[in-house]
Amino acid sequence: MTDTSEPFAPGFIEHPYWWDAAPPTIDDAPPLPETVEVAIIGGGIAGLATALELGRNGVKALVLDREAIGWGASSRNGGALAGAGSLGKTRSDLAEVLGAKFVAELSEESEAAFESFEALVAREGLDCDFVRCGRFVGAHAPKAMEALKRRAEMINAADGEQAFMIPKNRVGEEISTDRFCGGMVLHRAGSLHPARYVRSLGQAAERQGATLAGGTEMLGYRREADGSFVLQTSRGVIKARHLMIATNGYTGKATPWHRRRLVPVASYMIATEELGEERVRRALPKLRVYGDTKKVLYYFRPSPDYRRILFGGRASFVDADTKRSGATLHRFMTDLIPDLEGTKITHSWKGNVAFAFDMMPHVGIEEGVHYAMACNGSGVTTMTHFGTVAAQQILGGSNKVSAFARIPFPTKPLYNGNPWFMPFIGMAYQLRDRLDGWRLRDRKH
Repeated sequence: MTDTSEPFAPGFIEHPYWWDAAPPTIDDAPPLPETVEVAIIGGGIAGLATALELGRNGVKALVLDREAIGWGASSRNGGALAGAGSLGKTRSDLAEVLGAKFVAELSEESEAAFESFEALVAREGLDCDFVRCGRFVGAHAPKAMEALKRRAEMINAADGEQAFMIPKNRVGEEISTDRFCGGMVLHRAGSLHPARYVRSLGQAAERQGATLAGGTEMLGYRREADGSFVLQTSRGVIKARHLMIATNGYTGKATPWHRRRLVPVASYMIATEELGEERVRRALPKLRVYGDTKKVLYYFRPSPDYRRILFGGRASFVDADTKRSGATLHRFMTDLIPDLEGTKITHSWKGNVAFAFDMMPHVGIEEGVHYAMACNGSGVTTMTHFGTVAAQQILGGSNKVSAFARIPFPTKPLYNGNPWFMPFIGMAYQLRDRLDGWRLRDRKH
């Protein structure tokens, strides 16, 4: 008989599964210097990658974060990463809007960023459970296969045969479900432990001379006549030659220009109880990272030890509590993979990602302030790369400007950073998925 009770295991907790192994903590805050060469606001992947690259080139950075270093999406995400496969995830009309030549440049840079990420992990000896496992993207409707084919063509045009299509009759080789109409596999994709990654990245930055100050909020700043910056923080005033903003889904009122260009969206995740590797392999035979093409998308993967399944998605378009969202995600998961019915969940959590209005990631400079943000739900590779790009911009030594730095960063009239419209977008997305034929199965128990 199917277990229809609440899906919560004994000892269920509402915090990220990743934090069991690598919890973000605020240690004794180091004394803040009165002057620094570079101040970086945001202690996640982008900020730490910037500090690391600056340190490798002899410039010591100060990284400030309102919370603990790595507390935000950098330690809460699904731990999936790809190259150009992430570029085409949120929109399929890039060539029509940006031009085929420019999209090819973006794709080549994205694919190179993945290779650079692998090299960074090896060079710095980062303890993050990284593995190149590939990614499967399921098509939720027949027309979605056409969009996936265009993504595969874009990726393969950038760097050989890195993506290939899976017909419906072979979906079972990738995932134990009958819900998808086919899919796409990306070779250049992988998984890691995000909390261990951001912790190791911070340690690498410190080895190169960076100072990390969690629990320190920037309250505001002003630019001086000489181009330097004066920062008002919760722990005093700091003068910086350069300023970098890397706050993404947690961008606040202190940086209104950036806040007006970001739409923070809560994303939710759960971790199952230990199922054992055999059962995990039965559900996800290739042990890849997984996603789909729905508007209300799912993303999921095995845990690094292959004993659990971690499942995420847009469980709510308003700020929901994580116990309720956990029950919703469990329902989504068992609808997609019926073999997981009766399993319990041990963890449920959420974190903010940030979308741009053009659904593109952005790195650049505005009135002397450097920034890297708007990862649109795919930030591990992108924000690591953007940290390097931002550092090279600060150092002034890059011979080639990133293609992403040439994309204008748009906003909307009257938008001030409060995404009041998200519930309406959520309803439209749910309707779109239903019109495409995606509905939760009505099971009788």
